[in-house]
Amino acid sequence: MGEEELNQLIAGCVKQDRKSQKMLYKAFYGYTMGICLRYAGNRYEAAEIMNTGFFKALTNISRFDQDKPFKAWLGRIMMNASVDYYRANLKTAYTEELDKAEHIGHEDTINSKLDYEELLALIQKLPHSYRTVFNLYAIDGYQHDEIAEMLGINIGTSKSSLHKARQKLKEMLTQTNSIVNNNNIKHAPMVAIKHMAITEIFLNKGISR
Repeated sequence: MGEEELNQLIAGCVKQDRKSQKMLYKAFYGYTMGICLRYAGNRYEAAEIMNTGFFKALTNISRFDQDKPFKAWLGRIMMNASVDYYRANLKTAYTEELDKAEHIGHEDTINSKLDYEELLALIQKLPHSYRTVFNLYAIDGYQHDEIAEMLGINIGTSKSSLHKARQKLKEMLTQTNSIVNNNNIKHAPMVAIKHMAITEIFLNKGISR
């Protein structure tokens, strides 16, 4: 979508034009769903978060500074909606966390190739609190003091959740690689490249903002 067309859609949304709102939603559906899927436990949760995020974006779109990138502004709203969802479900998340961490899916990792979608599926298997901290730190580049303030937890809890998330992901990745190797399945070149790059980001370092 060109900048002029985007500005026209934004102007229409400011005027609460339903057609412009629908077109903007459609244009950024894939991008925003991708963000929400990282934080959500499944596609249904992601859709709920995304729709909440779009409602907030459309409600506040008159405040958007058109000298700044719209995509980044919208992405930040989706991330905040994901964090709000976590906070709203905090008690449930911690109640279910220990059991889920102990029984994190083994049989569900049998796939023929390991690509982005499968790595995303592994992240979604993490307990809610682990997944949220992991995304904020490893993907979105926040530091532990920032995460602690955002989630209403202490810094030690943030660090512990990140460590446990990485350990669980490493266990699942190791198991998946073992299944692939035992079945003599080879990654296609592009899949292998994506696997190495994404694994490096997910397990070792974040992306700076």
